[in-house]
Amino acid sequence: MLKTYNYNELSDPQLKQLITRNADSSNEIGSVVEEIISNVKANGDKALFNYAEKFDKISLSSLFIGFEEIQELAAQVEEHEQKALEKAFYNIHKFHMEQLKDEAKVETTIGVTCWRELRPIERVGLYVPGGSAVLPSTFLMLGIPAKIAGCKEIVVCSPPQKNGSINSYIAYCALLLGIKKVYLIGGAQAVAAMAYGTESIPKVDKIFGPGNQYVTKAKTIIQSTTNTAIDMPAGPSEVLVIADNTANTAFVAADLLAQAEHGADSQAVLVSNSQQLIDEVNQQLQLQLNELPRKEIAAKAIENSYAIITSDLQQAMQFSNMYAPEHLIIETDNYESLIPEIINAGSVFLGHLTPESAGDYASGTNHTLPTSGYARSYSGVSVDSFVKKITFQHISKAGIKNLGPTVEILAELEGLKAHANAVTVRMREL
Repeated sequence: MLKTYNYNELSDPQLKQLITRNADSSNEIGSVVEEIISNVKANGDKALFNYAEKFDKISLSSLFIGFEEIQELAAQVEEHEQKALEKAFYNIHKFHMEQLKDEAKVETTIGVTCWRELRPIERVGLYVPGGSAVLPSTFLMLGIPAKIAGCKEIVVCSPPQKNGSINSYIAYCALLLGIKKVYLIGGAQAVAAMAYGTESIPKVDKIFGPGNQYVTKAKTIIQSTTNTAIDMPAGPSEVLVIADNTANTAFVAADLLAQAEHGADSQAVLVSNSQQLIDEVNQQLQLQLNELPRKEIAAKAIENSYAIITSDLQQAMQFSNMYAPEHLIIETDNYESLIPEIINAGSVFLGHLTPESAGDYASGTNHTLPTSGYARSYSGVSVDSFVKKITFQHISKAGIKNLGPTVEILAELEGLKAHANAVTVRMREL
């Protein structure tokens, strides 16, 4: 059952506390992760083999599986499962292909032309989680835009299963993506391995993928201490549902539980202007929870979640923008009127028939999204995440005559004579 708070009765400190999640105030997670990173940096493959035994409870003979084993595992996937993965691949590919738009050239002044061109990041690392749930969908969400962007080297890490390999669904996604090697490494140690490189694993330029609090902490430490970038801090998953009395309470409960079953540290928040709806959703949560194979995990996440009662939907949107959810679902007949008010959200699901699970798997949008309030400043993964945008300019004779005096004046007022001179010597030649 969701704890319920009245928005109008919450003080600013109480609101701040409610929207804060996955904080590591005592630095317990940070200290563990720093030790892992240091060990991998110093000992390379040896550290990775040891962590596989410690965390994954398996003694690996190799840190990766190659193309032949990937093919053998992929052959185990049932035909209807293959078709579902292929449909997801098609929709995700179609949506992301639209993001490869040509950059327009702009003549800012007569004779001065400026434009941008895309260049792929050369070496990228993809982290595909494999803890309590193995996520082939994440492999597609990361691999497809990396391929579309044209990245030359794609390093894939995923925790080993109990049999010392990957599962057949991950293998089938590797075939769809044309990826011939998967490294059997999970957690913070996978992030460290891709950031620094080891005897077996190449160092990458940017690391992508969601994970638990340890993976997220490793990514943030790596970004601040190395020249390896990250996509975003994407930690334990979360959803915020805005619903009114036009919503179907069974749908709302199902959406909250779909998020809750990700992990005990996930969060599902309901915001509504109807106490009756909140009460009915709580009843539905109990009914649906009992039917879930992962009900213990989902129940713990629901204990970590809550409901907010607001005066109206505009106030609900105010709270949502403060919370900055990874996933925002708006279940009301009047969802279109709320769209302009959405400021902070990773991905938005509009209307009664648009579950978050559609975006998680196969609608086409990307499900690797900012969590823990980072939607205030980060976007979800896209083709843009895998490219650099380099600016170009070309100046003709007419252009240097038109623009030159302006540059000379600005350089002089900043006291940078050499900057001015670089223009002056050219103008003299003309």
